[in-house]
This record gives sequence, structure tokens and C-alpha cells, in this order.
Amino acid sequence: MKAAIVTIGDEILIGQIVDTNSGFIAKALDKIGIEVYEMLSISDSQEHILNTFSKLQNTVDLVIVTGGLGPTKDDVTKKTFCDYFEDYLMIDEAVLAHVTELIEGYFKRKITQINKDQALVPSKATVLHNRYGTAPGLWMKKGNTVFVSLPGVPFEMEYLVKNEIIPKLVKEYERPYILHKTILTYGQGESLVAERIEKWEDNLPSFVKLAYLPSYGKLRLRLTARGTDKKMLEETISECVNSLDAIIHDIIVGFEDDETIEVVLGRLLSKQNLTLSTAESCTGGKIAEMIASVPGASNYFKGSVVAYATEVKVNVLGVPESLIQEYSVVSAEVARAMALSVKTLLKTDYAIATTGNAGPTKGETSADVGTVFIALATPNEVVVEMFNFGQPREKVIDRAAVKGLEMLLKEISKKEL
Repeated sequence: MKAAIVTIGDEILIGQIVDTNSGFIAKALDKIGIEVYEMLSISDSQEHILNTFSKLQNTVDLVIVTGGLGPTKDDVTKKTFCDYFEDYLMIDEAVLAHVTELIEGYFKRKITQINKDQALVPSKATVLHNRYGTAPGLWMKKGNTVFVSLPGVPFEMEYLVKNEIIPKLVKEYERPYILHKTILTYGQGESLVAERIEKWEDNLPSFVKLAYLPSYGKLRLRLTARGTDKKMLEETISECVNSLDAIIHDIIVGFEDDETIEVVLGRLLSKQNLTLSTAESCTGGKIAEMIASVPGASNYFKGSVVAYATEVKVNVLGVPESLIQEYSVVSAEVARAMALSVKTLLKTDYAIATTGNAGPTKGETSADVGTVFIALATPNEVVVEMFNFGQPREKVIDRAAVKGLEMLLKEISKKEL
């Protein structure tokens, strides 16, 4: 099966909101073996919507539309569905009862005519119950294509996809299996990794595809297998991963999409009963933010000192002014002092410290823009490395934060060997 996802709303096209619905729907469809053929964002124009429907008709098996189901005049999806399917709107009593209960029972106010109009649905539509909102989902078929209309509110859309759309698709359609396995690597860039695994990649089975997904400081390798024999696909993917691990074991840190470096670190720190603190200058708390984003981080992360200004390095962390004057604020010596200080201050096993020049100007230092010193204080020593992450500023901050975590990951991973 092939599907298209269409988001309707001028607010998306002008950048007022970010479309997260398409990503959620695509993942849900992929899990049940439905390939997303196309994603579109279009305006609240009846003509535009009709043209899009005509274009997709019989090109794909499924079109999922989000947005345009509100009670106001600028929401035209239901009326457009009626035009496209040569249908008319009628009151659905079950929807009306639900809307009434929400408005009068939950919100404690008198239901209005605009609210009641939410119960108007095309007479030919299969109505999908929206437990969390007043706009129901709609399921209609024309030719070889099913058109599904969902509200644009994310939590309402997600409920309908999980509880109405996916079960209905699984029950009514035969689908191939699509299996993914994502290998998370840190420390080497896309071109270097590609060179290391070239022979392995060339020998992948024809039904297994490899995708390179690079981002700051990390590279995900996604294997995708398609076919009708699920057990065979699982065994093949497992064999491919094992053979890949034998080649690049030194840079592999995880095997799932949600295994970010901060998740992997958190698991290792918890397992080894270790604690961590950070002292950040140029990264401005980015490392702490990444670490604290993991549920349960309080078990191993004690805290951070964001010593952005020189006086904070001196007055809070106790970095000697003489050290700064002799070596400058962006130096290996200052990074080392910051890491040791925060490790002692917060009584942790490990500490990461950053000091650098993220740009766009040099500021208090003569160091080139993009220069960052990262120090890792361990129970036995302090390791300091110098990097130049170039520009722009955001890139420097993101890469420095990831590199700091990577240094820690390599260090504590030694204990697992």
C-alpha cells in the first residue's frame, strides 16, 4: 500500500506553526507496512484541496488529511469532502451527543449552534469517534483510494490514528512487512564510515536498504527490509547488524532510534552507579539540558554551573584570575580548572567543562572563532581536548555539547569491556 499525507492550513505555510502531524502519521503507517509516497502541505483553499484530491486519486491507496475541521468559516475540509464525493452534510446524532457532553458537561457552558455544526458530517462517510475533541474523523472511499480526514490538533489526531485508523487498516488490508533497525554511531563522519563499511554495504541483500542519517557529532545508519516473510526479514536484519558491528564496533553506541547519546550515557552511569556534573561556558547549559532531558537523570546528574562570564568562572568556580590572565579564558588550562572545580563542588565522579569562542566575534579572547576546549575530569585524571567547530554559532554550540558527551561515553564505556 502507498499513502499520501496532506496537511491543510495557512498557518503551516507561513511558518506560524510547525507540522508535526505528518511525522507521527508516517511512523504509524510505516509500522504496519504502509509506504508513505508523498507529504503535502496546502492552503485552506477549496480549489487547492480539490485539485490535490484529484491528483492523488488512484495514484495512492490512502490519503490522510489533517486540519480544516474546526467550527469556523476558514475551515473548509468537510464541505470540500462533500463536493469531491458529491455528497451532503447531515447531523450525526452520536457526534452531537458527544459534542454536547463535552461542551455542557466538561466545559460547563451552553452549547452554541457553531458547536452543534461540528456534528455535521458527509452522509456517505464512516465517522471515526474523536474522544478528545468535537471534530470527528471521516473515512470515505472513491475509486481505489481511501480518503481519511482528521482534526489538526495533535493529541486529537494521535488518538484517532492509534485507536481508529491503524486498527481499521490492519483489519481491512493485507500489507507487506517493513522492518527498520537503526544503528547509532558517534565519533566519525559520514564519509569515513561509508569508506569503512563499503564492502559490507555492497553485499547487502537486495531487499535490504541502508540510509545514512548524519547530524552534529553523530551518524545513524538505518537498515530497512521489506517483504512478506517477517521471520526471514528479522533474521536477515539481525545478521546484517552483527556483521556491521564486527566492522565498526568502536563507534557503535546504540541500536534504536531513541538511543541518543544522552540515553546511552544515562543507562551506563546508572548501571555503574556513577555521578556527573558540568561546568559550561560557551555551550551555555546545552550539555546539562541534554542530560536532564532523559527521565531518571536525577539518579546520576547532580547539576551544572553555567559560567558564561569570566567573573562567574572566578567567583563561583574559583578559577584563579592569574590562570586566565596567563593563558586566556579560552584555554586548556581554564577548561581543566573548571572541570576539577565543579567535580569537587558537586562531589561527582565525573565532570565535563567547556570554554570556547562560539562567535560571531572573538570577544575577550584571541582564540579563533569556533575554538572550543573540552575537559573531562575522571576519578583519576583530567583529559582536555581542543577543537575548532567552525561556524555558525549554533553549530559550534551543538557540536561542542555532543563532543563533550562523546568524550564521557568513551571513558565510561571502558568499564564495560
